[in-house]
Amino acid sequence: MGDKTEDVRALIERITSSERMRTSSHFSDAVYRAEPILTTGRQMATYLPDRYREMRAISRWQEGEPHGRWITEAELFWRQGTFMADFEDDCPYHSTFKAYFPTYADMSDRQLRGYFTWRTAVRRGSIQETSLSFAYTYLYELINGIGVANPLDGFTQLKTFWEAYRGFAPEIDRYVRVWLRDYVVYHGLEPSLLHDSRSLSFDHALIDLVDASAPYDPDASLLLLDEPESPTVDPGVAPTPGGAPGRRALQARTRARKGKQSALPLPPNAEREDRLLAAIDALSSYRIRLSRLYSDHPDDLRHIACSVFVRMLEYYRKHRKSGLIESLFGELVDMPYTMFASAVFFESERHGPADIELDRIHRYRCRNGLWTCTRVFGARDKSPKLGSIMRGVDRKVREALEHPHPLKVKEMPKYLEQAIDREIEAWLTWKQAHAPRKVEIDLSQLAGIRSAAAVTREALLTDEERDQNTAVETVEKTPTQDGAIHAEENAQPLSWPGSETELGDEAKQPAARNPEAKQPELVGAPAPSAVLAAATAPAGNVPPQNEGPSDSPLSPAQAAYLQALLTEDEDAKTEAVHHAGISEDMLVDAINEALFDLLGDTAIEFGSTGPQVIEDYEDDVRGVLA
Repeated sequence: MGDKTEDVRALIERITSSERMRTSSHFSDAVYRAEPILTTGRQMATYLPDRYREMRAISRWQEGEPHGRWITEAELFWRQGTFMADFEDDCPYHSTFKAYFPTYADMSDRQLRGYFTWRTAVRRGSIQETSLSFAYTYLYELINGIGVANPLDGFTQLKTFWEAYRGFAPEIDRYVRVWLRDYVVYHGLEPSLLHDSRSLSFDHALIDLVDASAPYDPDASLLLLDEPESPTVDPGVAPTPGGAPGRRALQARTRARKGKQSALPLPPNAEREDRLLAAIDALSSYRIRLSRLYSDHPDDLRHIACSVFVRMLEYYRKHRKSGLIESLFGELVDMPYTMFASAVFFESERHGPADIELDRIHRYRCRNGLWTCTRVFGARDKSPKLGSIMRGVDRKVREALEHPHPLKVKEMPKYLEQAIDREIEAWLTWKQAHAPRKVEIDLSQLAGIRSAAAVTREALLTDEERDQNTAVETVEKTPTQDGAIHAEENAQPLSWPGSETELGDEAKQPAARNPEAKQPELVGAPAPSAVLAAATAPAGNVPPQNEGPSDSPLSPAQAAYLQALLTEDEDAKTEAVHHAGISEDMLVDAINEALFDLLGDTAIEFGSTGPQVIEDYEDDVRGVLA
């Protein structure tokens, strides 16, 4: 017997010497006189502090006058949770707890202690993975306002826990997203708290699609709730007093669209089509704006896709009971609504009257404690049917444009295929008719053109103009070997083509009508002062003409005039015109002719302030002058 006693004492010393065992919740500082120092594992597991026993005492049967009543599981959970709202424990549970719509009543004593131990850590900021039923129980507490200071604090705790625990159990998303929305509506919080809600994001995308389609689909039931702020009306469609195009006008436009006419106006309105395509792309399972064809031919694919969508709007109005948008996503209806329907929720007091609007197509109404919801009841996700339409457009346009990356052929309805083919044909026909014309100039043919022009010009000259040209050529002849000029040439009065003293009114008129008539003879011609000096100088003493450099196409007077234009020196420009001995218009034409071979274009143009060097050729002109 003594040996057994020694063994027990050794075991006690071994247990108490362990750091892990001393810090365990089973070895607390509390002294319980009615219990032995050592207990078995079963006895420790069944031990419950008095707080748990008091919570268990809350029964589903509630005494009352004149008779008692049975309370619901939700009310029992709310009463027990309110009683244990601030309780903390330190007895971890490492097994598994599973239950549908779990409450405290579903937990054993050991599971109950494990749950409150885990909840204590969560409230201190340490959210650890545990049994999923524990997590749902904690979410039910927050929904029922257990352990929260106010509704906004409850929303914050609910969202914070969801964002942390969804990493362990992503399946809670399908419930918590709805509970967060219900929490905001039930407590009348700001709808902006749901800015990242998938449900509201879907609503906004659907509103964008309805608004972008309104000019072409005015009878959409989604518009019955409210009109868009600034409806855009398609050109040529008469608006009704409400602001949207009328059915008769839309039907008349539909009947007018035959043959190769597009469903949308041409030339296309890029801004409006971009808005419509973005709305389609947001709700389509096939992301057409991410297509390779869209990056290569955005204008083609955008217009054809939007036109096909508009044709589908018209087709569904004519051949279906409901429109395209309603067929894809559902209709806007009022339905009874239960707050927190998939949770354990107890309403201790009847909710007062309320009207909550989350957006234009999502509203809630409470009367006499009963809720109704007005929203689009139907598929609330990207539409595969709309995706098949967009994919069909992408495939057919690739075939029409012979894109190097075709899509695999998939079966589609005949009416859809015909609509796509019609829009492709209408767009390509219009695009070809309005394609920019490409003009190519063969500079090698300029010499032949000038020769033909010279022959034509010679045929148009009068006898008087030919005599004047002959006189100029005589003056420009090189003096004879003895340095004398023939007396008969000196005896004739000196003339200069285009000079004011030589040309009479009749001679001036042809020059005014055709300033290019004497252009070839004027290019590089000597100034009249040089001719006079040669005529009056003694034999053998003719002053040399002041010619420019041999490689410059300009005469000194022309160069001086160009320099004056560049420096905007009016006096120098007047002096250059005076030395040229011809009118300013004829001088400008001569300069343009001289520089045409170098620039391939006109160097000087006449603006509102007179002649000026074209800005694009200023550097080239300066290079010639240099």
